[in-house]
Amino acid sequence: MDLSRLKFKDGLIPVIVQDVRTKEVLMLAYANELAIRRSIATGYAHYWSRSRNELWMKGETSGNTQRLVEIRVDCDCDALLYLVEQKGNACHTGNRTCFFRRLENEDSS
Repeated sequence: MDLSRLKFKDGLIPVIVQDVRTKEVLMLAYANELAIRRSIATGYAHYWSRSRNELWMKGETSGNTQRLVEIRVDCDCDALLYLVEQKGNACHTGNRTCFFRRLENEDSS
């Protein structure tokens, strides 16, 4: 698929990251066109940091890299799914996945 068909919002598109072997959802990040192109060119996941306002490669400082196996596009072309081979933990907290907490019901009677 041509990148021009992707629907970026404010220059970014959400990226869901899934372990290709275990099927675990590892994280949610954002990418701009440059991050996607860099991911394709290098074979490693790159994203756009909204807090630092810069391009970054997952694992560039931690060593917990994501080798890109495949990029899938959702039906509306407004979200991506990166299927990756995760090395180490995906979450900056040290957890395997960023989705390690449950939302609790505050109205537990």
